[in-house]
Amino acid sequence: MDLPLIRPRLPGLTSLRFFAAFLVVLFHLQSMQITLGAPWFRELSSIGYVGVSFFFVLSGFILVYTCQGESVNVMKFWRTRFARIYPAYVFSLLLMAPWFFYAATKLKFPLFAWATDHLKSASLLVMTLTQAWVPGNALAWNSVCWSLSVESFFYLLFPLLLLVFARRSRGRLLFYVAASWTVGLAISVIYLWLKPDGLATTNSEVINAFWLNALQFNPMARLPEFMMGMACGFLFLRSRKNDKLALSLMATGVSAFILVVRCGNWIPYPVLHTALLAPAFAAIVYGVALRPRYVKFLENKTLVLLGDSSYSLYLLHTIAIGAFFQFSKTGFENPTVLKTVAAVTVAVLISVAVYRWIEMPGLRMLRPKDKSRPKIASQPVYAPAQIPVQSGVRVQLEA
Repeated sequence: MDLPLIRPRLPGLTSLRFFAAFLVVLFHLQSMQITLGAPWFRELSSIGYVGVSFFFVLSGFILVYTCQGESVNVMKFWRTRFARIYPAYVFSLLLMAPWFFYAATKLKFPLFAWATDHLKSASLLVMTLTQAWVPGNALAWNSVCWSLSVESFFYLLFPLLLLVFARRSRGRLLFYVAASWTVGLAISVIYLWLKPDGLATTNSEVINAFWLNALQFNPMARLPEFMMGMACGFLFLRSRKNDKLALSLMATGVSAFILVVRCGNWIPYPVLHTALLAPAFAAIVYGVALRPRYVKFLENKTLVLLGDSSYSLYLLHTIAIGAFFQFSKTGFENPTVLKTVAAVTVAVLISVAVYRWIEMPGLRMLRPKDKSRPKIASQPVYAPAQIPVQSGVRVQLEA
């Protein structure tokens, strides 16, 4: 009897999800004009939206790590991904519903301008995770949910992409990494060249610009980042563990990220928002996945729990932080450091509670039942020369 290969979890990557989500939290704190700190901290916060690009790269990588080598049941895969993302997604929509419908119908809120004119269609698109396909509706209801619409498209394509990538050589996979970055950047450069919205300048405060929204939120425009993650996932599975490689990859990725943070004011917003940092994120993901001893701190149980809860933090942080300040005595005025830290702490605690009491119960209830599911091993990652890639695997899927 052939025994299935059991790949170990990569808890360091789970922890990285928390830091990516926290980047998005910092960006929205600045958008709410309650960010405090040194100039470098404000520079970091101003481009916190790049955390979403990290999620797209990580998603491609971890899905390949999870699924490559086993026979993928397409319907079962889609049901499992639905079970993973939809319970917390719907919970966030329920919390945001009063504000969204009031803002769209009574306040004529500019962010929801398309929804104001097409309320039923806008609501249906959000409920079906397809809002990102309509540029004017991408940020409707719970604005951060646009990325879940994009991820849903990635999940739809993944079984086919998995078959295509599995047949490619290492050289071709490296080409895909470079091509993905080139295509992602080209889309942004073409926008800057053509200026289809007629805008002299673009930044994160521009809303309802049709083509800029399409560039930022359309699933096809963000697909290169996911495909880069997939290509890196295959390269990882076909390589041996190498601590020196891990160090060079992480050092390069972190250095590139720091450089972009410091130079963010001089980089065109459309380029910065999409694929610019994808290679840096891919390098960090690959390096941490190699599990060198000097990143063991990322496998701390508390950090891993925060990483597990990062999806809920991403969905709910604007609600939690906004409510915290709204119901405080001074509202959004005088946002002291202590008050800001308290608001973020509340958001993190809420995300942990939602993860434990909504996400996980919803996943167990909705995902396909698999009684043969073996336990996850704790051994290090082995090279393909020691364990065949074709062997079956069962590991926990991560968002």
